[in-house]
Amino acid sequence: MRRFRLTILPALVLLLATLLLPGCGKEEIPEGSSAIYYLSSDETHLETHYRQMTNVDPEARLAQLLSYLGEMPERLEYKAPLSMGFTLNSYSLDDGWVTLDFSVEYKYLTPAQEVLVRAAIVRTLVQEPGIGKVLFQVEGEPLQDALGGPVGWMDSGTFISNDGNEINTYEEVKVSLYFANEEGTGLIMAYREKFYPTSMPLERFVVEEMIKGPSGQIPGLYPTVNPETTIIGVSTRDGVCYVNLDEKFLTTIGNCSTEISVYSIVNSLTDLDSVDKVQILIGGEVPQTFTTTTFERNDALVTTLQQ
Repeated sequence: MRRFRLTILPALVLLLATLLLPGCGKEEIPEGSSAIYYLSSDETHLETHYRQMTNVDPEARLAQLLSYLGEMPERLEYKAPLSMGFTLNSYSLDDGWVTLDFSVEYKYLTPAQEVLVRAAIVRTLVQEPGIGKVLFQVEGEPLQDALGGPVGWMDSGTFISNDGNEINTYEEVKVSLYFANEEGTGLIMAYREKFYPTSMPLERFVVEEMIKGPSGQIPGLYPTVNPETTIIGVSTRDGVCYVNLDEKFLTTIGNCSTEISVYSIVNSLTDLDSVDKVQILIGGEVPQTFTTTTFERNDALVTTLQQ
């Protein structure tokens, strides 16, 4: 069986949990203060420092939070996310939605820095009762992720895992995903490199990326899974990955047959070292239309892009 080995880029483990000041233990939040998130001096994780808030008006509180996010300490024991070599051009608050526009230098941040900066700013702002979502722009254009797609609006759930816990670590991974050709009769493999929360099983991450579909950067790749499909659960035992989806998965899209939809997931998952076979469940049960209960990869369906 052909394998694609997961690669984790060295020195790119990013701690994004809420951390208290060193040596302070479980310190209570000072009255009238807000938690401000900063980068550690070695740029490996976030630190929480409490700053006194003197304003009541939402607009004024937003301005004060942004001011704190840009203040560098005298002893340089941490780094302010808004003092990382780029400029905050403008900001606005509209019915609880904050838009931040940065200078082009924001794009010069390393991937590790960018994730930390974004997490620090968003988590600082959305703790405010009057702020629900945050959008990043660069010179008036929506911030793009590594795949060229918009990052979009972020909220308190952006840095929360599927089990409801705060995401503690991120790692950048490279996985292979199988999408459909134009006719919907074959599968084409494409690599995807992306930060993912390690609190999430990698198998679930792969299924989520399959539901999102191709990024659009490579012409000729088409989605295989109904984007309205909901994941009920993903788990792996003894080399078998159990993928439990809702019934929307059975509604095919484009030219794809159910077979292509199934094997796009199966082939993507069996490229992980942890998975040999895949069982796809709909609402916890194997559909009667399936010819087998457990699927092995099918390389006969794999083709290449037509030039």
